[in-house]
Amino acid sequence: MAYDEELAERIRQLIGSDPEVSEKKMFGGLAFLIRGNMAIAASSEGGAMVRVDPSQSDSVVATTEAALVNMRGRDMPGWLRVSSDDLRSDDQLGPWVEMGSGYALAAAQVAACPKAAPQPPSDCREPTASPVCCQIASIARSGSVGGR
Repeated sequence: MAYDEELAERIRQLIGSDPEVSEKKMFGGLAFLIRGNMAIAASSEGGAMVRVDPSQSDSVVATTEAALVNMRGRDMPGWLRVSSDDLRSDDQLGPWVEMGSGYALAAAQVAACPKAAPQPPSDCREPTASPVCCQIASIARSGSVGGR
């Protein structure tokens, strides 16, 4: 079965035209990637496949109509399937696009701050090992650049 082209178009409209968004045929469907990380896909099995933080999979499944994706008999935390019945309106689809996009952006940020980088300054309280990432996190915490 081919993916739902109308669903793909609705995802395309909701995800926006950012140059860091790309489309790629994957898993028999059409995936939407942000900085190379899959956010959401119009699935060849109908509905959507959505990426989420694997540590949040159980709580999302428990509180929504989503189910874990099962690949070759194995449940895949971090990969959710949402039925087309639960994506009929943009109000239903929008939160899934946002959730998948949030995960893809977070994954891109982790990739940009590899743990193999030099050790951060001793006063850094962030779990990353990159001084640049530590500085970015410090700025985000304080809300200012250079203590201004």
